[in-house]
Amino acid sequence: MGKQTRTHENMKHSTVTLGQIIRYMREYYPLYLMSLPGLAVLLLFKIIPLYGLTLAFKDFNMFAGTNVMDSIIQSDWVGLAHFEKIFTRPEFLLIIANTLIISIYKLAFLFMMPIVLALLLNEVRQVYFKRTIQTLVYMPHFLSWVVVFGLFYTLLGSFGVVNQLLSDLGWQKISFFTDPGLFRSLLVMSEGWKETGWSTIIFLAAMTSISPELYEAAVIDGAGRYKRMWHITIPGILPVIVLIFILKVGHVLNAGFEQVLAMYNPAVYEVADIIQTYVYRVSLGRMDFSLGTAFGLFESVVAFILIVGSNSISRRVLGRSIW
Repeated sequence: MGKQTRTHENMKHSTVTLGQIIRYMREYYPLYLMSLPGLAVLLLFKIIPLYGLTLAFKDFNMFAGTNVMDSIIQSDWVGLAHFEKIFTRPEFLLIIANTLIISIYKLAFLFMMPIVLALLLNEVRQVYFKRTIQTLVYMPHFLSWVVVFGLFYTLLGSFGVVNQLLSDLGWQKISFFTDPGLFRSLLVMSEGWKETGWSTIIFLAAMTSISPELYEAAVIDGAGRYKRMWHITIPGILPVIVLIFILKVGHVLNAGFEQVLAMYNPAVYEVADIIQTYVYRVSLGRMDFSLGTAFGLFESVVAFILIVGSNSISRRVLGRSIW
């Protein structure tokens, strides 16, 4: 009985009353005022547009109302008809396969590159040299995919530097942008060149949280640079690695819309047309907004399932997870 009484008393003391909340808000009202613009942006551009997901269950008619919202409301409800249309389309499996293959290629070949680069940069002791390398590898991130396409086309296009060199040597030109067997490799290579440097920031920041005393103790014990890296640095950033991996798995159906849209062409649709580019062509090209919304909703649901599943597996196997 005494234990139950103490538990009840603890529950009463831990309960926050409305008056306490109001007093707290009055005390820190400048912080709440500063958060209002962010909340307004979140409401206008993230929460209210969620109503547009109802397009996936309606036969959208843009002329049914006087404005977009009214047109969505007035459009006829068709239930899961659009999802049935998606799953029965002959190109559905091809699009899903292309998306998964490109995403898995990027995950397999590019996931470790920022980690390795961050480990190497962390071992550089000359500050000027380290900052110079960091600046050089960060810069491509700030280029748009249109600019990146232009750079790679100048190098690898039909009349690019590489093919001109091959032609001068008497060898056959290589169709990097129109050969279905090479285009996916081109996507992976250009993604790695553009984003690897920028992704190292997360891991370098995680390394700063590792206590220097661990390295000092390892040096005293006679551990070399590679042993310190393997036994201290990598375990120290392992939670961040797990977090990034879970997020990458959750975005496995996002193979890089801007990149593919800027770089692909009809000659490689068979191996490069992914969910996002297909939705773009269907929604805007054929003006079928309901079908495009249904495809996008399908992608979001799968991504949610993958994130929850990978987080659960990581928690059980590694003992680390996002939540």
